[in-house]
Amino acid sequence: MIPTRSSPAVNATESAGTEATLVSWLALLEQRHGQRITLGLERMRAVADVLGPALQPACPVISVAGTNGKGSTCAMLEAVYRAAGYRTGLYTSPHLVHFEERARLDGQPLAEARLVPSFAAVEAARRAAGDVALSYFEFTTLACVHALLAQRPEVLILEVGMGGRLDAVNLWDADCAVITSIDLDHMEYLGPDREAIGYEKAGILRTGRPAIVADPAPPRGVIDRAREIGADLWLAGRDFRHGGDRQQWHWQGRTRRYAGLAFPALRGVNQLVNASGALAALEALHARLPVTAQAVRQGLATVEWPGRFQVVPGQPVLVLDVAHNPHAAAALAENLDAMGFYPQTQAVFGAMADKDVAPMLARLDALVDGWHFCDLPTPRAARAEALQAAWRAVTRRSDVTSALHADPAAALQAALAAADPAGRIVVFGSFFTVGGVLRHGLPRLGAKHLQA
Repeated sequence: MIPTRSSPAVNATESAGTEATLVSWLALLEQRHGQRITLGLERMRAVADVLGPALQPACPVISVAGTNGKGSTCAMLEAVYRAAGYRTGLYTSPHLVHFEERARLDGQPLAEARLVPSFAAVEAARRAAGDVALSYFEFTTLACVHALLAQRPEVLILEVGMGGRLDAVNLWDADCAVITSIDLDHMEYLGPDREAIGYEKAGILRTGRPAIVADPAPPRGVIDRAREIGADLWLAGRDFRHGGDRQQWHWQGRTRRYAGLAFPALRGVNQLVNASGALAALEALHARLPVTAQAVRQGLATVEWPGRFQVVPGQPVLVLDVAHNPHAAAALAENLDAMGFYPQTQAVFGAMADKDVAPMLARLDALVDGWHFCDLPTPRAARAEALQAAWRAVTRRSDVTSALHADPAAALQAALAAADPAGRIVVFGSFFTVGGVLRHGLPRLGAKHLQA
């Protein structure tokens, strides 16, 4: 996912400016700062002040924060607004395979030719501000949003990183903020419990502006922060709600109602919660960005977001999910259960070293018949041997095999060799894990007996 470090690339970037390639820019940032996490907005504000109007949106801004469901919510908002005829800009992170996935205009990644000038502009502003030391995430966030705003979108949708209050994306004031599900993750940065984490996530809220809380049981910290600053608080179950059966669902907001909706194209039991929050945001901004019922139906029916319980037909079936914390792993297990009977499940698993992998592995233990643990191409990742040891410490089964692999692609090939053609392979644990099996395109699996 991240280009390898390269001294020639760095030298070329520092001398060539806008003529440098995206790969060389990313290599420079990797060499300067790596992927370490740095919180705070002071550095970004100093650079943003130099860039001035180029970083000031002329359109409504929607910011989406939370532990899980952020990307799916952003994708649904983008799909509906596109169906309504609006020019959309979407910033998300991290990416699965190509960096350009982070900045989307009208549903398509921005081309390198549109991104590189923005990298040069941010670098020039960084130097003019006194050689401010920006982290990789801070620099790339500034560059991506700068590039998107240059294309004059009519709505800008921003996925917040791991935090909220001190996250780089919080540099921009949200006209409407959405808080998705809150759970335990990044506790060393955000706090020891849901209350503290929720309060940090709620840092994206703004006084007098809509604050959509999609979590059905939000931590008190979110509500307290909204009331503390006087945000227009929209609570699931009070200001908007959804229901339905196996055939269709419905949604009710403060003034709008949609009945007989088809289920969103994104699969998974948690997607109705995400869709409900997205519809609340659409209603909250309806006066500025009117959307028809037909656009809502079309957008939800056609939305795509790779790696979120993505089921790829084949023999065996392939399931891709970036679930990388216990809450997301629990949702994945529930979704796998709902798929119906499969005689065998193989799992490809790679994860970051700072993740609480024990409950993730324990939750999938009863469903998986063969584990393929893999290394990932980042220093932040846990080694395959450590993941295997963590699994052995929690498993209650003696009939399950496990193996170690150098990367996700090798793990997938080994899983395929061991797979029952009528079974399934699930790839999860990190964006790097899913991205590793997508590097050469979407795999269409054919079991051994089909390749003779």
